[in-house]
Amino acid sequence: MSNRVLVTAALPYANGSIHLGHLLEAVQTDVYVRARKMAGDDVIFMWAADTHGTPIELRARREGITPEALIERAHADHLAVFQGFGIGFDIYYTTHSDETKAHAERIFKAIEAGGGIASRETHQLYCPHDQMFLPDRFVKGTCPKCGATDQYGDVCERCGATYDPTDLKDAACSLCGTKPELAASEHLFVPLAKHEAWLRSWLRPIEEGGETHLQPTVRNYVQGWVDQGLRDWDISRDAPYFGFEIPGHPGKYFYVWFDAPIGYIGATQRYCDQTGADFGAYWQSGDAEIVHVIGKDIVYFHCLFWPAMLHAAGYTTPSRVQVHGWLQVNGEKMSKTRGTFILGRTYLDHASPDYLRYYFAARLGAEQGDIDLSMEDFANRVNADLVKKAANLASRAIKFVGSRLDGKVGVAADDAAPLLARARERLAEAPGLYREFESGRALRLAMEIAEDFNLYLTEAAPWKLVKSDPERARAVCTAVIEACVMIAAILKPVLPGWAEKVERMLRLQPLTFANAGASLAAGLAIGEYETLAEPLDPAKLAAIIEASKESAPAAPAAEDAPAYEVEPLQPEVAIDAFVGLDLRVARVVAAAAVEGSNKLLHLTLDLGPLGSRSVFSGIAKSYAPEALIGKNVVVFANLKPRKMRFGVSEGMVLAAGSADDAITVLELDGKARPGERIS
Repeated sequence: MSNRVLVTAALPYANGSIHLGHLLEAVQTDVYVRARKMAGDDVIFMWAADTHGTPIELRARREGITPEALIERAHADHLAVFQGFGIGFDIYYTTHSDETKAHAERIFKAIEAGGGIASRETHQLYCPHDQMFLPDRFVKGTCPKCGATDQYGDVCERCGATYDPTDLKDAACSLCGTKPELAASEHLFVPLAKHEAWLRSWLRPIEEGGETHLQPTVRNYVQGWVDQGLRDWDISRDAPYFGFEIPGHPGKYFYVWFDAPIGYIGATQRYCDQTGADFGAYWQSGDAEIVHVIGKDIVYFHCLFWPAMLHAAGYTTPSRVQVHGWLQVNGEKMSKTRGTFILGRTYLDHASPDYLRYYFAARLGAEQGDIDLSMEDFANRVNADLVKKAANLASRAIKFVGSRLDGKVGVAADDAAPLLARARERLAEAPGLYREFESGRALRLAMEIAEDFNLYLTEAAPWKLVKSDPERARAVCTAVIEACVMIAAILKPVLPGWAEKVERMLRLQPLTFANAGASLAAGLAIGEYETLAEPLDPAKLAAIIEASKESAPAAPAAEDAPAYEVEPLQPEVAIDAFVGLDLRVARVVAAAAVEGSNKLLHLTLDLGPLGSRSVFSGIAKSYAPEALIGKNVVVFANLKPRKMRFGVSEGMVLAAGSADDAITVLELDGKARPGERIS
């Protein structure tokens, strides 16, 4: 019996276009889903556009259209790009749906009935002219930190500081210019502390009797948030707010982070209603796996708020939350001025989506490190792996059989048996690696098979044997073609089109991990060769960069609030530049000695909502690794990453001392919260 699995990717916000950062996650999720289906599991991929919140409301007003028209346009744009990259979702829906609304109301009422909703007075800016409370983006004024004028009520676009709207100087309503007043407003809160005991249980690893799989670094910093004390979560917003009105509370709307993840449930409901599938088998069952794939910036919501909501309302809670890092391009954060803020549609105009799918999958693993899309490495990897190894092998063997051996395969050569046995072992490893999000390691197996058989084919030289011993030539090529089938099967979750071509050429049933290792039927007549890959021209990648300099849009505003307020990082600076130094609180979640160095320790640091960092620090002579775990330290957080012999160091821990004296790391007390800035 197959496993029932529901998989989601984070919901792209409907206030902007799809860029390569979105596609990194989409590809990772799609590869995981396809691989599990190939392994025989019952898997559905539920997805939607995130459509509520103040930025949608504000942009629609600015464009003179309704929010509904704006999100419909964005949905069509998203859908076209995702389909262009072959993302095999079962549904790409919208959070602005009757299904999501119904489940949001049901979950809220269940939490409220259980005594899990608190109400208390807050103070908000109010426009007496428009007679409404002003969300952050409906207020403009002077930044209280740097003095920049015409800034929104939540973040300064010049210095990056975050603040409350009430902190703005010379605040004015962005709609009419009236000076706002401070007025009381009743807001609804979920006291997360009520769920602490259950969350602690949920956070325990499955192998220790817990309920979910989280990467160790993710579990450590989520556990840190729980240990610091869970704060009440404000789930209501005042009108005007594009979203769902809260039942029983007129004029109050669900904060977008309350109803957005419920879009996963709404999409499932829509899918089940359309297909006749059993909704309860997914969201009201202890047997289903719920797997979320997200970026590290939204861990707080998916690993605290979301599971607590689901548990309180009697829904299935996540069994796995897989967190990936951010995408960099050519070693830098995506930048419009450098042309590295690349839209999905811009890429599609210039290069094959298969190549980007392969590169992302080859670089991704189970951990949450950032991924660098180096254009030079991109072209080299695609050309070396797909063109020169895998496609070249298939072309040499299949074309030769078609042109010199009557288009028929035979029985694999005896001397290829050890290589074929090793190939089958590698094929058997692939499903488990894909299941653990180790796509890079799985693809490496395919390339190892290709390397082995390219060498075998060259040494066996069937073109020299075809006249004197055609059956030996046929046997050699048959062994190679059987290897090509296994390569195609391992590639299939990443490159489904590649596998389809191999299936057509060899007249095979759809490849699975179970059937791909079978021997070909002797005498099988194969079809004509179809090109599997062509060289990736670096000029095409240069054209993408150039086109992106002209076409990159303004970065979309986001409703996503961090778990607690921290100032955003300043731009990266060189190590010898101290202007703009950005010092942050960081918790040491892992520490280890560095092989080959008696000075360095390898530290994994948690910066809270800002993610994790890998840092090499020269403190090994003064500290045992285990003595640092759990301590709060100070890190130079916007230091440009440095490539070292042992890896890339993504910051610097502040310490005092010298090479000859004891070194003392600057420590903070346990109340300091990771990610907070130290001024």
